[in-house]
Amino acid sequence: MNLSDLAARIAERHDLQGPRAKTIIADVFAEILDAAKRDEDTALTGFGKFVVKHRPARVGRNPITGEPLQIAASAKLVFTAAKAAKDSLNNR
Repeated sequence: MNLSDLAARIAERHDLQGPRAKTIIADVFAEILDAAKRDEDTALTGFGKFVVKHRPARVGRNPITGEPLQIAASAKLVFTAAKAAKDSLNNR
């Protein structure tokens, strides 16, 4: 399923125009990303939690030459499914 498919299903379920549903979905994801930029978790009860994980800078090695190289610090957005979502997938 892609954004257009999701928007069409939401629009049908809530009697909205397709573009309006797409805008609402985009706004939801933008808010989750804005919270992540502020280093805040976003918990959606019964669905899951979005958490920012930080990796510190470190020294790695070039696999070809063996030369050390500096790897910059980074952050990634991680999703962890809630128990209810996992159970739903496993028909419990």
